Amino acid sequence: MNLYLPIAEMSVSVAMYLALGAAVGFISGIFGVGGGILLTPLLTFLGVPTAVAVATGNAHVVASSVSGAVAQYRRNNIDVKMGLIMLTGGLVGTFIGVDAVRLLRKAGLFEVTVSLSYVTFLGVVGTLMMVESLNTWHQSQKSGTPRSARKSGQHSWVDKLPLKMRFHRSKLYISVLPPIIIGMFIGFMSAIMGIGGGFVMIPAMIYLLRVPTGVVVGTSLFQIVFVAAFATILHAVQNKTVDVVLAAILMAGGVIGAQFGTIAGERLKNEQMRILLAALVLIIAGRMGYDLVTAPADLFSLSTAVRGG
Repeated sequence: MNLYLPIAEMSVSVAMYLALGAAVGFISGIFGVGGGILLTPLLTFLGVPTAVAVATGNAHVVASSVSGAVAQYRRNNIDVKMGLIMLTGGLVGTFIGVDAVRLLRKAGLFEVTVSLSYVTFLGVVGTLMMVESLNTWHQSQKSGTPRSARKSGQHSWVDKLPLKMRFHRSKLYISVLPPIIIGMFIGFMSAIMGIGGGFVMIPAMIYLLRVPTGVVVGTSLFQIVFVAAFATILHAVQNKTVDVVLAAILMAGGVIGAQFGTIAGERLKNEQMRILLAALVLIIAGRMGYDLVTAPADLFSLSTAVRGG
């Protein structure tokens, strides 16, 4: 059955996009990520306009993150104070990012900007993840136990910054400036790329802020839910690029896929999951990079001429 998407202005197969949502949900269930970093480029591969893919990706991130955030809150794995401080910066970054989307679309540079951002971001993150995962796997093979993570509570330059605040749940006494800056960066990326930002936020919280691992995921999800929701609202109001019909189809498939992904994830070792995820990220980065350097099938477009006339 085909369905017309009013905002994307295209007819799509419901079964195909349900399957896409299920596949992204399955990957999210296995690896514990929101899925936005994979969904947006996959939507563009299928012909969805980039602006619609980004905005609708944010809507999908909200749905996929809420259940995880609620579960983490019930387990007391969220540092609400830290999350609110990061959210302050995140909302500012999101507002700036959505306005940047409007300006880039007006200048005709949005599609290439998003593609370059994804290739750079996915390439760097995927490479770092692969190196770290392979090193961890190698160490575990030699010693029989995974390499231990760096201890929380140890600080360097972060300790010297002003405006310190005590975060009781994380057992930290640090400046509020790094969490605000990290939140702003995540909010900006969420608006521009349609992602939750957990790939950046979680390592930043562990290695820069030294937040204990037990509360990192929950606090990250807490912040991502509100930032992605704010980005979705701004995109819908300012840019008119949120396709609710497409989002509903993807969410329906995502809910189903996530259940099976969670079961599959329990059968894989942590090192194996990280290696597989890094490989997937690098494959998508390579595919987007290939599209940037190859000539398009249609070398001419009537859209510019029509606007010009």
